[in-house]
Amino acid sequence: MSSYNAAFEIHVHGQVLLRADVTYEQLQDALRPLWAYAGARSLKEGESSFYDEEPGIQFNTEEHALQMCWTVRGDEDFRQALDDMCMGLNELAEQGSPIEVTFYDTEFDEDEAPAEAQSRDDFVMLFVGPNPAAIMQVQRDLLVQDVVGLMERHFDGSELTGVVQEIDKLFSQRFEALVSSLELGKPPRGGSGGAGSGHGGNRRPRHLH
Repeated sequence: MSSYNAAFEIHVHGQVLLRADVTYEQLQDALRPLWAYAGARSLKEGESSFYDEEPGIQFNTEEHALQMCWTVRGDEDFRQALDDMCMGLNELAEQGSPIEVTFYDTEFDEDEAPAEAQSRDDFVMLFVGPNPAAIMQVQRDLLVQDVVGLMERHFDGSELTGVVQEIDKLFSQRFEALVSSLELGKPPRGGSGGAGSGHGGNRRPRHLH
C-alpha cells in the first residue's frame, strides 16, 4: 500500500526497559515487524518517524531502554505487526512495560464531517514483559493509578485502600487461573493485544505527549 493512500497514521509510543545483555542486533530482529512494515531494510533505515519532529525508535544503551515515539502510515494489517513485535520484545524485556498505539483515520476531517459522523480512530494499550507476572504487574499498576486518580476527585486517598486491595485480588485470581491452566507460555489476556481500546468519538490529540 502506498503511504499516500494509507487509511491510518499509526503512532507507537512507549519505553521498554531491556535486559543489560541485549544487543542492537537482537533489538533490530525483535522490531523487524515495525521497520519492515515501513518498507525499510534495517532498523537504522526504518527508525525515523513519518514526522520529523518525533524522535522515532531509539536504543538508549546507557539505560538499556527502547524508546519509541514513531509514526507510520498503514492499514489494519499493522495490528499483526504489533503482535509480532510484542512477542519479540517479550524475550528482551527486563520488566513489564506498556506501549500505547493510536490509529488516526486519515480520511476523517473534523471540520468538514457531519456532526453525527465518527472517525475510525482507535487507541490500543499493549503490554510486554519477560513473563506473565511482570506483564500483570504493570497492568495492575496502571489500573490502580487510573482508578485512584479518578476517585480522588471525590474521596481522600486514605479512604481508597480497600479499592486497591480489591484490584489486587482480581489480578491474583487471574494469575492463579493462568497458572492452573498451564498456559504460562502465553501472554495473559491483554498481554500482546490491547487491555483497552477506544473507537470513534472525540479524537485523541495528534502527537501530543
